[in-house]
Amino acid sequence: MAANSPHKVIITCAITGNLTRPEQSPYLPITPQQIADSALEAAEAGAAIAHIHVRDPETGRPSMSIDLYRDVMDRIRSRNAGLIINLTTGPGGRFVPSDADPKVAGPGTTLMAPERRVEHVEILKPDICTLDLNTMNSGGQVVINTPGNVRKMAERMRAARVLPELELFDSGDCHLARDLIAEGVLKGPPLCTLVLGVKYGFDASPETMFYARSLLPAGSTWTGFGIGRAEFPMVAQAFLLGGHVRVGMEDNLYMSKGVLAKTNAELVTHAADILRSLGASIANPAETRAMLGLA
Repeated sequence: MAANSPHKVIITCAITGNLTRPEQSPYLPITPQQIADSALEAAEAGAAIAHIHVRDPETGRPSMSIDLYRDVMDRIRSRNAGLIINLTTGPGGRFVPSDADPKVAGPGTTLMAPERRVEHVEILKPDICTLDLNTMNSGGQVVINTPGNVRKMAERMRAARVLPELELFDSGDCHLARDLIAEGVLKGPPLCTLVLGVKYGFDASPETMFYARSLLPAGSTWTGFGIGRAEFPMVAQAFLLGGHVRVGMEDNLYMSKGVLAKTNAELVTHAADILRSLGASIANPAETRAMLGLA
C-alpha cells in the first residue's frame, strides 16, 4: 500500500458532464435511460459514486431540468439503492461577454441565481452534490462563483442535509474552502475534489497535485482527477498521494489515443485495474458511505 494512501479507494464515475459534446462521441449518454444505465454499469465495474449531469434528450445539450434529474435518480434507485448519487450544481455559472459591450452577457452565458442552481438538490435530496469554488477563465469564457454566491448555495445544501463535494480548480479555491470552514459556512473536515488539467487552472502533473494536496483543509477526504489524456495518469497519482479517484466521460472520452471508450464502465474498469496493480483495494458503496458519514 502506498504511503498515506487510504485503506480503501473510492472510485467516482462522472457519467456525461456539461461540456462534452455528443458529436465528439457516439457513445456519450444523453437520455435519462442512457445516463442511468451507464451509472449502473459503472457501479458494477467498481464505482461507488455516480456524478450526474442531465441533458436535453432531443438535442444532447446540457439541462438543469428537475424532471430529468428525478427521472435519472428514480431509474438508478429502482435497480441499485446503494449506489451513491452526486448531483452537479455547476451549470449556471458561466459568463460570455458580448463583443459590443463586455459587461453585457453574450450568447453562451448561463449565469443564474445561486438559489436556482441548488433547487434540484433541495427537492430531490441526493447523497452528495457538488459545490464549485472556482472563478476562472475557461477557454474564451469565464466561470463565476463568487464567495457570496457560494455561501448561499452552501447554506441551502446544509439545510437540505446533502453533503457538499468541494470542487477545487486552483490554489485560491483551496484557500476559499478553508475560509468558509473557519467561518462555519461549511462543516469540516470536508469532502474535496482536486480538478486538474482545465486550462488556466491546476496543471495535471504530479508536482501540482502534491502542492494542491498541501493546501486542502485539515482532515479532508479528497479525490484527485485529470481531464483528457491525464485521466489515467492522475488515477495513479491520486492513489500514491493518499487520495481517491474519478474517471468518466465527463472528463475523458478515450481509452487510449484515438480509441474511444464505448462505456463509462470501461473507464472505471481500467481505473480499478490501475489501482489494484498498485496494491489498492476498491471501496464498495457501503464502505464509501461509512467513510463519508452518509446514511
